[in-house]
Amino acid sequence: MHDGPAYSAETNGILIRVRPSYLAGQSDPEAGRWVWAYQVEIVNLTGSTVQLMARRWTITDGHGHVEQVAGPGVVGEQPVIEAGASYFYASGCPLSTNSGSMVGAYSMTDAEGRSFEADIPAFSLDTPDARRVLN
Repeated sequence: MHDGPAYSAETNGILIRVRPSYLAGQSDPEAGRWVWAYQVEIVNLTGSTVQLMARRWTITDGHGHVEQVAGPGVVGEQPVIEAGASYFYASGCPLSTNSGSMVGAYSMTDAEGRSFEADIPAFSLDTPDARRVLN
């Protein structure tokens, strides 16, 4: 596993940090398959309890092919995050190119039932020999 840089964004009092890692052992470049893991930390800075209800991702491979992914929660959960607390999870993404990027948003609900979005920062998925940094 090769760890990449950390990316972060704060929106509406929700801080999101993402650290992608290239998984050489699960990748098969000769077969056109590259795999990354990414670890996400969601920090609730709002002062009240929030719940992550849904996710939306835009995944772009090295050829510019875009895939939209959306669904309820993350890794089968819709976590409740208390004020000042953090939630961690890990997931993965295969691509048919040796580089790409992901960006997205979480749909959140606060303790009063109001919905809002928290931006997931854009982050690059690159093999160690193809590293670049997204701003």
